[in-house]
Amino acid sequence: MGLQVLPLAITMMAGPQIMSAIVFVTTGRAVRVSLAFLSGVLIATVAGVSITRELAALLGSALPAGGLQSSSLGKGIQIGLIGLLALLALKNYLGRKTARPPKWLGTLMSASPATALKTGLLVILAMPSDILIMLTVGANLEHHKAGLGAALPFIAATLLVAALPLLLYLAFHKRAITAMPAVRDWMNTHSWLVNIIVCGIFITLVATGT
Repeated sequence: MGLQVLPLAITMMAGPQIMSAIVFVTTGRAVRVSLAFLSGVLIATVAGVSITRELAALLGSALPAGGLQSSSLGKGIQIGLIGLLALLALKNYLGRKTARPPKWLGTLMSASPATALKTGLLVILAMPSDILIMLTVGANLEHHKAGLGAALPFIAATLLVAALPLLLYLAFHKRAITAMPAVRDWMNTHSWLVNIIVCGIFITLVATGT
């Protein structure tokens, strides 16, 4: 597929998604719950891309020949998205002193594998930014008349980014045991900065037509 796979995959996991992955490797059953979480991410991403691919196929005849971005409506949507994301980034910056991480992140410390699986599904399928990215991937597949197989690099990259905390935990077990909680605490106290970075990445993707 013609998309820049790695930036899309990073954006898929930026924010609560990667924070969840980091929290899971700080639990007592780090490997089990992390593998369950990754299973949820994989299932959700495959299902999401498949659904958006079919949706793009159904809407194919209603889209301009050069794609939505080639129309005035598409350009207006693009400008509107950039404006909304910029406002969201500004809101996060102005509210940085009172920003708090989502309360549900704290409950993940005692999560079971079943809860971790459900979390992996929800952080992909319930996040508007991830839905937009999967819609972009689905539209790209339809534009090139490609099947789900063409999206495997994107799916694999998303899973790899999601697995980074677990891979680091396994590779540097002793150091990770002390480092990961510190990373988790930093992300909790700097959630506003994480959100701004996510907005910046997505603004770049929208502006460049990735």
